[in-house]
Amino acid sequence: MKIIGLDVGEKTIGVAVSDAFGWTAQGITTIKWAEGDYDAAFRELDQYMIEHEVGKMVIGLPKNMNGTIGERGEACQHFAAKAEAHYQKPIVMWDERLTTMAAERVLLDADVSRSKRKKVIDKMAAVIILQGYLDSQG
Repeated sequence: MKIIGLDVGEKTIGVAVSDAFGWTAQGITTIKWAEGDYDAAFRELDQYMIEHEVGKMVIGLPKNMNGTIGERGEACQHFAAKAEAHYQKPIVMWDERLTTMAAERVLLDADVSRSKRKKVIDKMAAVIILQGYLDSQG
């Protein structure tokens, strides 16, 4: 069973998937969406769920640095509830504090240009979210 990882933002959703053993996360794509248009997001996400035979979802939960849930966190929890109803798969909310910064650092270290970083940052954040979850299951 593969696991899909999502970094849900206001305009984009970064998507990563695990290998069949649940050891490594690979970035797949970035889905553009208008926040709240769940049907459109799920239509695009459906193909990856089927293609990769996904059995579980890990969705990044952006918490404030003090551990509280803010507006973005609530929006991600709402997305997770809609996804759970749509896919009927187990969903894990994963603390994603600083993942976008970590993704930015990885891309900077790899000398990726600013325009290319902007295109892949959400996908890279999804990889970091999913890999963090996979590592915790070790």
